[in-house]
Amino acid sequence: MNHRHLGRSGLMVSEIAYGNWLTHGSQVEKEAALACVRAALEEGITTFDTADVYAATRAEEVLGEALAGERRAGLEICTKVYWPTGPGPNDRGLSRKHVFESIHGSLRRLRTDYVDLYQAHRYDYATPLEETMLAFADLVRQGKALYVGVSEWRAEQIEAAAPLARELKIPFVSNQPQYSMLWRVIEDQVIPASERAGLGQIVWSPIAQGVLTGKYRTGQPLPVGSRAAHEDGARFIAKFLTDDLLGRVQQLQPIAQEAGLTMAQLAIAWVLQNRSVSAAIVGATRPEQVRENVKAAGVKLDDGLMRRIDEVLGEAVVRDPARTASPEKRP
Repeated sequence: MNHRHLGRSGLMVSEIAYGNWLTHGSQVEKEAALACVRAALEEGITTFDTADVYAATRAEEVLGEALAGERRAGLEICTKVYWPTGPGPNDRGLSRKHVFESIHGSLRRLRTDYVDLYQAHRYDYATPLEETMLAFADLVRQGKALYVGVSEWRAEQIEAAAPLARELKIPFVSNQPQYSMLWRVIEDQVIPASERAGLGQIVWSPIAQGVLTGKYRTGQPLPVGSRAAHEDGARFIAKFLTDDLLGRVQQLQPIAQEAGLTMAQLAIAWVLQNRSVSAAIVGATRPEQVRENVKAAGVKLDDGLMRRIDEVLGEAVVRDPARTASPEKRP
């Protein structure tokens, strides 16, 4: 397993990170989830990503159990705060109250004294940015979070947070966006803003919710047990299930074969060609998926192959920066 610096920080993360969104605590039984984490560890993955909201906090519990007994200094554990974790008005967002209460819950569930990376899961329009960044700074001072980052923030939001982080002298090091050969909305604005601020990208959905594996085909039923067939995952994958796009994805198969890769490995290797990407997050429902996906680490795709991918996908690629995920302003 190769490792890369997270942005301009000294923190090293594994090129392939293991994430448990939509799997642990919901789509996958606990024993299967534990087996996937064991496989990740055996394959050299050291970076593990989760969030308090995943599976209504159960995902953190499962990950904490799976990592119990591992050498803590050999792991990079990342979690996030923003989305509702309870019924009250302060059980959400990035207020000082919720940030502090959320990390305490996360640490308890993850069975650790600190997280390596604590991320704002979305931008909170209802809370002053200064309040959030000061709360993050205090957590860093207390040793409960070593580094801080964001997820799915727009370029202007990153640019507003960066000088506050410098003023507070806290390591603001990462952004976690959706990124794949089909979904490139971060390239024009978010990546340049992140580079100026010293942030690395820890990207999620590099295989576009499974679409880039080629398992979804025009006119055929959804594969049993697939993300598209699961209630929680279907709404995220629907935008990719068009006849035109699925047809284009099938044309990537000979390119993957020529490179000696599976379709999934090609997709993961593709995002890792971007020098701003520090790690690609993969999820799994079976250990063998983990073992196959890690083979994308260290793969170099030549310029000609990259051009052929662009030619095949053409207008199916989403590039509009306005599609960067951001919640509506709360009253």
